Amino acid sequence: MRAIGFTVNGGDLVEFDRPIPTPGPDEVVVRVSYAGVNFAELQHWRGDFGPAEPGGDVPGLEAAGIVARVGSEVTGIAAGAAVTAYLPGFGGYAEYVVAPAAFTYPIGSLDPIIAAAAPTVLTTAYGLLAGVGRVRRHDSVLIHSAAGGVGSVAAQLARELGADLVLGTVGAPDKAVYAGQFGYDEVLPRDAFADRVRQLTGGRGVDLVLDPVGGPARATSLDVLAPLGRLAAYGDAGGYPDLTLPVQPLWKGNRSVGGFNIGDLARRAPHLVTEFGRAALDLLAAGRIHVDVTEVLPLADARRALDRLAARASRGKLVLSV
Repeated sequence: MRAIGFTVNGGDLVEFDRPIPTPGPDEVVVRVSYAGVNFAELQHWRGDFGPAEPGGDVPGLEAAGIVARVGSEVTGIAAGAAVTAYLPGFGGYAEYVVAPAAFTYPIGSLDPIIAAAAPTVLTTAYGLLAGVGRVRRHDSVLIHSAAGGVGSVAAQLARELGADLVLGTVGAPDKAVYAGQFGYDEVLPRDAFADRVRQLTGGRGVDLVLDPVGGPARATSLDVLAPLGRLAAYGDAGGYPDLTLPVQPLWKGNRSVGGFNIGDLARRAPHLVTEFGRAALDLLAAGRIHVDVTEVLPLADARRALDRLAARASRGKLVLSV
């Protein structure tokens, strides 16, 4: 089978010729039609998760296609089913991929392009809001990177989970217009959001902040948390050094900080990944939320897709056609 990957971190993406994989007992093999593109794949290629494996690595955290084979212990999924899957071990930039059956979801009549863009961002957004953030009815939510893959669905999911006020921030003015279509009450510049957040909340602050950026935005977000407010970190896309936070201001100010990492959750609490993924995909299938795929590129252009993420030039989701 054909796959696209790298042998040196940060080096060229090249075509591999590999055998079609065999599923383990609780796995399925998917013949891939489309693969979603995520920021974590850029990090994987760069080497943020460790050096490339001998023989090369194939990126790709999510893919949609047709089940080709199922493992001996798999129930509820049969060969020939149209599915989408979250791939904790990567590998989606290929004609076939092995996926855990627990993270493989039937898509019915859902467009496979949309389905390929959904498992990672929807599971992450739902886990941030319902898991780490414990969002409740009438909460106020502030979402950084409002125009990104997670941010664009998180605003919609926050509404579905009962939030009354949903604010976003972006790093460039043109992205504010784009993000506005996802139900934000207001989209603010990331370098100057604190005063406006306080104004919109009557000085109280927000109940929940979702932050994949880090750095000054993360530090300022702590200052705009309402009593018992939560900050949920889920990345460091800004490339800033890690914050060092003293504990006393947190308990004295009734604030808390949490984190979400889908890869760690897949290893240590896979049932939660399944729970969050199914809940969010059900909303997508019902038409309650939507995933905005802004461009479909051929698999051979995977490097171009990752370069766009690195330049912060993308909006919504990019998808590769396999």
